[in-house]
Amino acid sequence: MPAPAVEGSDSLVRYRLRVKGVVQGVGFRPFVHRLAADLHLAGLVGNDTEGVFVEVEGSTSRVDTFERRLMAEKPPMARIDAIDKAAEAVTGERIFRIVQSRSGARVSTFVSPDAAACDDCLAEMSDPSDRRFRYPFINCTNCGPRFTITTRLPYDRDNTTMRGFAMCRACAIEYQDPTDRRYHAQPVACERCGPRVWFDTASGVIEGTDNVILAAQKALAHGEIVAVKGLGGFHLACDATIGSAVANLRDRKGRAEKPFAVMVRDLESAGAVAHIDALEASLLVSPERPIVLLRRRQDAPVASAVAPGSPLIGVLLPYTPLHHLLFQPVPGSDRHTPDSLVMTSGNLTDEPICYEDQEAKQRLAAIADSWLLHDRPIHVPCDDSVVRVVDGHELPIRRSRGYAPLPVNLPGECPPVLAVGGELKNTFCIASGQSAWMSQHIGDMGSVETLSAFERSSRQFSSFYQIDPTMVVADSHPGYHTTQWAQEAGLAPVVLVQHHHAHVAAAMAEHNIGSKDRVIGIAFDGTGYGEDGAIWGGEVLLAGYSEFKRLRHLRYVPLPGGDSAIRKPYRAALSHLWAAGIDWSPDLRPVEVAGLVELEVVRKQLEGGVRCVPTSSMGRLFDAVSSLLGIRQVVSYEAQAAMEMEALADEYLVDAPTYRFVVTESDFDPGSVLRSLVAGLRDGLPAGRLAAGFHLAVAHLIGQVASIAREESGVETVVLTGGVFQNAILASQARKELEGRDFLVLSHRLVPPNDGGIALGQVAVASHRQAER
Repeated sequence: MPAPAVEGSDSLVRYRLRVKGVVQGVGFRPFVHRLAADLHLAGLVGNDTEGVFVEVEGSTSRVDTFERRLMAEKPPMARIDAIDKAAEAVTGERIFRIVQSRSGARVSTFVSPDAAACDDCLAEMSDPSDRRFRYPFINCTNCGPRFTITTRLPYDRDNTTMRGFAMCRACAIEYQDPTDRRYHAQPVACERCGPRVWFDTASGVIEGTDNVILAAQKALAHGEIVAVKGLGGFHLACDATIGSAVANLRDRKGRAEKPFAVMVRDLESAGAVAHIDALEASLLVSPERPIVLLRRRQDAPVASAVAPGSPLIGVLLPYTPLHHLLFQPVPGSDRHTPDSLVMTSGNLTDEPICYEDQEAKQRLAAIADSWLLHDRPIHVPCDDSVVRVVDGHELPIRRSRGYAPLPVNLPGECPPVLAVGGELKNTFCIASGQSAWMSQHIGDMGSVETLSAFERSSRQFSSFYQIDPTMVVADSHPGYHTTQWAQEAGLAPVVLVQHHHAHVAAAMAEHNIGSKDRVIGIAFDGTGYGEDGAIWGGEVLLAGYSEFKRLRHLRYVPLPGGDSAIRKPYRAALSHLWAAGIDWSPDLRPVEVAGLVELEVVRKQLEGGVRCVPTSSMGRLFDAVSSLLGIRQVVSYEAQAAMEMEALADEYLVDAPTYRFVVTESDFDPGSVLRSLVAGLRDGLPAGRLAAGFHLAVAHLIGQVASIAREESGVETVVLTGGVFQNAILASQARKELEGRDFLVLSHRLVPPNDGGIALGQVAVASHRQAER
């Protein structure tokens, strides 16, 4: 690109810019090239393992304009974290060029997340005159696979799973043209040279895109379960309007009641299924395309078995071209296309998502009737993300596709660290410098398959960023598989971090709280190993990064049967009633459910302390109240009892009864609240009204204990963290209570409040402890 002579009296200058952030695989180099051409500047741009390097030469005013526009007009998928600038000698060159990528000793650039198909690509896919008409792998620099196909950095085609697909002449021309939307789009392909789809059934294999889509639509319409290979792994799909198909999927997958996610054609179709506000709509159509938890309409046109007993429904829109084709009629066919599809992770319950064809054929053989497959390999499995809107903000529930592996910027320098996270909803974190790369969702660590997925993914991350950890950080619970793995792997010295301290530190880190600052941490969840050997979960902490002090906690109660009480909320209710001195009267629902024999066994356990673990878990208290109010006695998935109680409470918040915990020097006692709930039941108050009163009592408690902590410490910032704060009523009412008392309230925005976020906290705690040493 020839550059005209420099005009005006500006002096000629040349600078080298080092651009750091998400700047590879997002169309950044062609953007820089076009910007330089527009300003008649000379120089070069290229990729290396640290990000993007730019050399720009021209008049001072134009170079200044270039820098301003570089930040202001960056591509939609790009994120600029820093630009380092250094003066260079003027060369007098008159062209601006894109140079070949360079490898380096240290990787400090970021892998871009996968992005939903953009409007431009979808328009081309729907245009009969376009050469990619109905091509299921259409993409450009603004959309398509990134993280899931990357094998190493820098992000170039040879370092992705597209390496095996040689570009045809037409694709190569686009790929090499800096003015084209597909310039250096690494997954670029077409029907002639790229990946293909096929449909595998018991009666044979069907090929050809339209034949494949038609066969899949027919199978779904007939109530079959189709295993669909997607962007980061397999989905198990069925028509969400066919009750028998949904029931079959539940039966075969062993997923009795946990809600399924539903993929719908477009935003209008989503509005027929659920109530949607402006922020929820923007999340549904965002490049990240998460599953958004929405308020289901009573007349939602989906089978009741999709989300039994839940007022919420997880909805997502199509995010790959293949998904879009499943919802579109095949030209020349009069077959009805689906309105909504159950799209649940392609795995067995409690196992990681399948992502390789042969593995899926083996593990999903007893579930799927047919298979919609393609030959673009997936290198990094990545499940769908889940979010919820609370108080006008996005709350991550599961941070995975579309978000991972974007790093969180740390408040201080961190040595090379691997934090292995927790036992449930596991994610891990690789960190170095001021960047913490959170992994995609791995899953619950109770199976060999999940542990293998954890090991594979942690190796991939270490390889991506060329980080050899100098320490490994784990939860202090001795029974966690992740903790045992850290201690047995021998990678580096192991640092143990208390579970709830990690929760609080994660929220501190994502809000960039200073290294010397402290917060009042309200950490409410189901289970966390305490320093005294008890199970914690209703904690008020005064916390910095390197240490914490336990100020108060929910009063201990013995939990009879351990894990059995988690699956049977009525056991938690019996324990709380016993601890509060409330008789096990037959008119109380948990007493009725238990029966005489079990009641006698539980009573002996409680009185003798046999197989009873003391716990301060707020999650178990929510379970106990749900049981006491007759809402849920036995659960088939985590937090089911609390979620159903939240749903009933929602409509009674305005006129809810007033209850209060008793706060002492060391703990807070729920006994008075429980006695009031029993009295309300006997007075015939609706369960929903009582549930609302309980939620507001917990919110008031949070304000009360935070105020006491402020008097004791002078700290005025409160962090709300732990899985209990996925409850929208509690999170909202607690914030209202605290802000009314003039606190600065911090809740999660980047990582989940549940155990999917604690790896970030583990990194923050361990790195600050080492810095202080």
